Amino acid sequence: MIPIKYNVRSLFVRRGTTLMTIFSIALVVLVYVGVLALAGGIRVAFAATGDEATVMVTRDGAQAEMDSGFATDTKRLLGTLPGVVKDADGEPIASGETMHLQILERADGSEANVSLRGVEDEAFALRPWLEIVDGRRFEPGKKEVIVGANLVDRFPALELGKQIRFGRDTFRVVGVFDGGAYSSEVWGAVNDFGDSFRRSNYYSSTRVKVASPSAVPELIDRIEADQRLQVQAEGEAEYYARQSATNSQLFVILANLLAFFMAFGACFAAANTMYAQVSSRSKEIGTLRALGFKRRNIVAAFLIEATVLGLVAGLVGALLAPPLNAVTAGTMSQTSFSELTFALRTTPIALASGIGLAVFTGILGGLPPALRAARRPISELLREA
Repeated sequence: MIPIKYNVRSLFVRRGTTLMTIFSIALVVLVYVGVLALAGGIRVAFAATGDEATVMVTRDGAQAEMDSGFATDTKRLLGTLPGVVKDADGEPIASGETMHLQILERADGSEANVSLRGVEDEAFALRPWLEIVDGRRFEPGKKEVIVGANLVDRFPALELGKQIRFGRDTFRVVGVFDGGAYSSEVWGAVNDFGDSFRRSNYYSSTRVKVASPSAVPELIDRIEADQRLQVQAEGEAEYYARQSATNSQLFVILANLLAFFMAFGACFAAANTMYAQVSSRSKEIGTLRALGFKRRNIVAAFLIEATVLGLVAGLVGALLAPPLNAVTAGTMSQTSFSELTFALRTTPIALASGIGLAVFTGILGGLPPALRAARRPISELLREA
């Protein structure tokens, strides 16, 4: 085998061409990791939302809360089922909730749908981790709302203390809260939103609390077997995992499409660099062949150089990607058709995938020059020197 030290030192003889190729491939890595960070941010937001000891009930056949709806009496029946946890007063811990959409103007002048969630007092007992970071909770009957922290900077009309019209009524923003995927929503009293949008006596979903995650399957079977209900049930954690997969899948597909087209162009840059290496080292290649090194040794040598080129480019791209972490971004939810805001997450898997893409790009671009160098006759190589 030709010493690897020789391969690495030879690669950086033509520094200008090599550095340009590294930059080209690193840019591919940065874009690829950036799009994967979007998908990672969505997954993290939804993963922080679902509770493993909560059962979520929606209309039979509904894919999401936004396209679900059933009579309010269903919540009362759910509260009577064995397995539902009771509070100190003996009342079932269950929250009937409604979903509405409102078009609002972003800070940049564009418009987007925002999800409005009507909730009951039990909604906060079901989500003790939800935190009011500014202001206070809304008071039912007073047309007050609290706003998810991710929306405040993106929608000026939702700033604390402002009044905004939802439906036919004007509401006042009295608080800002933080809570996973809920941070992309506006919360208010279920009856206040029902009156404002003239949609009363129904729920989009109902959440009920169980004693432990192990009790979830039993309660789900009991709900779906009850002929009075005609609803479907699943663990809240499973529901948000499904929503996460649906919303992040688009970015994974986009990342791979971008990677394919950009890496295709970067392959030409890598090939150009390796062809330049072959052309400038004809005498060296011929000498190595004359000393007894086989064709496969020459191919292996240039593929090692291409691999090092890709690896260095991948590491450069990976080093440029961490500043993307925690950057706030927004997109339209594929299930609620409303604004979904989240923080990008440059996970180790995304960084490793970017480096792997760079190495693959380098090898793919270096293969044709390597084969060309190995196939040329020794006499021809020595004459060119």
